[in-house]
Parts: sequence; structure tokens; C-alpha cells
Amino acid sequence: MARPHIEPFVDRDVPFKKMTLPGFPKGMQYKMLSLDTDDGACTMTVLFEPGYKQPPGMSYSEYELFIMSGSVTIGEKVWGPGSYIFVPAGVAIEALSSPRGATGLIFYNYGEPSFVESDTDHKHAERNRLAMVNSYDNLHWTSTNFFPATAPGCMVKVLRFDPRTHGFTFLYCMTPNFWQDNISYHDCCEEAYHIWGTSWMMQFGDLPTGGYFWRPPYINHGAFASKLGILAIGRTDTQLYNHFHFNPWTNIEENQERAASRMLHRNPELYKWVNSHGHNHPIDFEFDHGHAHGDMAHHHGDGMVDHKHKKKKRSRR
Repeated sequence: MARPHIEPFVDRDVPFKKMTLPGFPKGMQYKMLSLDTDDGACTMTVLFEPGYKQPPGMSYSEYELFIMSGSVTIGEKVWGPGSYIFVPAGVAIEALSSPRGATGLIFYNYGEPSFVESDTDHKHAERNRLAMVNSYDNLHWTSTNFFPATAPGCMVKVLRFDPRTHGFTFLYCMTPNFWQDNISYHDCCEEAYHIWGTSWMMQFGDLPTGGYFWRPPYINHGAFASKLGILAIGRTDTQLYNHFHFNPWTNIEENQERAASRMLHRNPELYKWVNSHGHNHPIDFEFDHGHAHGDMAHHHGDGMVDHKHKKKKRSRR
């Protein structure tokens, strides 16, 4: 991923913009939170104006939609706050509408936002991966499945797990007076948005309601605290492993070296194989087709740029 480090950012500080990409109906607005200028993948806060209507259709990139306020209707089903919808690339969903309006988050994972009116799936679509759930009502809080574990008082609801990458999307909360005194970094990219509440982090200060970050791998963050607690949604692109330590002054290169050393001790044979000559480009035997988006990435609309990102030209395939 080629998204820059964005932290902290508060979407309440910027206005909504009209969605003008080809295919999208009128009545949708967005705030760009982060953008991959190589392939157009992005995270946006979105506003569906009252009366918004979208016909049945599909996207060329898989996307995730989380409703924060109001509601949307998909087919005959109403999805209110806490609803999470994962739509694989090329899967056509029923007509979507929002009679009274709604706000939410949309994550486009492997390509720029797109919408094509269609009542049938793309031939390479993986409909079996389509998922819809009201996470507030129908999922239980559990202790964190991160390893090593976070301090007590942080709990999660897993919304989606990718068996290929071990990346996942999850709700998380911090209870009032949460406190964790160590520094951490990860081997993965991670992003989060505060649905409600304020947390504090030593390097970046307070992150309030509407606060967001996109954090590349190996960046120190922590200690952490929250006086009144928070509710947030987070995502990673690979497995989340907590590298804990107590030195806030280490840099990315030092953190990478420490992570590699830990891999050497945990998985010595894998470490040797990855570093051996001629064996560092494995064939993907288990996932022959990769992500379905790869077969559908020929679609390119007008790029959307924010946060002073420069738009790069992308070749047509």
C-alpha cells in the first residue's frame, strides 16, 4: 500500500464534498481520510443525503461499508447504526436507498471507488464472501485476539477476517480510565476511526470523536490512555502482532530489525527460506486467482485527491 502516514486527522475539521465519480448517483458526499495514489484504494467518511437512491450494482474493487448514524435500505432490509457490509469485487447488491439520510465509513481495498449498475454479478465475483451484520446487536464483545495481548480494558468485535492475509476489520472499545504504559509497533498497516470518545497517545496527543489515522508498519505508538472510554473501528492489511517495548526513540529501521530478529527465533526455517537466494518469490498455490479484484481492475474513473496528495496517472489495462 502506498498511503502516507496520516495521524492524527479529525474529519470534523473539513467539509463534505460531492461525489462526482462516473456511475455514482447524486446525493452522496464524502470526506477523504486516506488515499493510495498508486491504485486509488481509499477510506472515506460518507454522507447519504435524505432520499438518496442507488440502483442495483457492483464495484470493481471490494469495499466495506459501516453505518454510523441514520440508516440505509438494501433490498427490503433496513441497516441502521452499527451495520457492517462487506461486498466483494464484482458482487452486485440490491438497490440501496436512504429515505432519511445516513453517515458511514467506506473502505475501498484494492482500487478506486467505482459503481456500475447491474443486477448480476461479474463472472469472477465471489458471492460467498458477501457479508452483512448489525454488529451492535448481533455480535458480542470479546477480549482482544491480538498477540501479545493489550492491557485489560480493551475489547473487540471481529467484523471480517481475511484468511489469505490474516488482515481483519474490527470494532474495538476502551473502557473508562483505560491505560497501557508501553510502546508498540506492528508488521502491518493499520487504520482506525473514532466513532465516539477520545483517547490519548504519547506521540500524537488526543484523538477525539471523528478522529482517524492511517499508520504504516513499524511506527512507534503508545503509551495509551482514555479517561471516558472510546468506541472505534479498526482495520489491518495483515496479521496484527504487537511488538511491545519501552523506548519511544527507536526508528523504523531499528524496529524492522527487531521484528526480523523475533521472526528468526519464532520461525527459523521460514526465516532462512525467505532469505535464501532464488526462493523469495513463492508461487501462490493456495489462492490461484488471488483476490477477485485482480480480474476486474481494468476500470478507472477520475481520481479523487485530498490531504495534498498528488494525483498520479494510472495506465489502462
